[in-house]
Amino acid sequence: MHLNIGTKAPAFALPATDGREISLEGLKGRKVVLYFYPKDDTSGCTLEAQNFQALRGDFEAADTEIIGVSPDSLKSHDKFRSKYGLDFTLASDEAKTMLEAYGVWVEKSMYGRTYMGVERTTVLIDREGVIARVWPKVKVPGHAEEVLAAARNL
Repeated sequence: MHLNIGTKAPAFALPATDGREISLEGLKGRKVVLYFYPKDDTSGCTLEAQNFQALRGDFEAADTEIIGVSPDSLKSHDKFRSKYGLDFTLASDEAKTMLEAYGVWVEKSMYGRTYMGVERTTVLIDREGVIARVWPKVKVPGHAEEVLAAARNL
């Protein structure tokens, strides 16, 4: 599935850190950054999480919630959060239902072999649950700042 700006974001409900269940419905009225990442505690994913964490206060000032989503378990997310002092929500999609709905569970290849994995993607959703911006195939350096600028202008 391809995400289109101006269309309703696919509905979801996932278990998340801090014993929460996170859902699109429950987030209505707030701007939301959904960032999809491949795996807890890998170099690129750690850097991306740290960059979002560093700007967390700015995102809050822009009334924007940050939610990281990966297929890792909640136990893995909890370890990742405490190791790096992350205090935003991480949601677990072990069944990959949401990842598929957002079109980020894709065939990837490395060293000549193909496998299924998460394509690093960020989606900015407005207060009404509509997709405002999509960043496919994210390159981590400078990304969190770019997302923050878009959230401030939303």
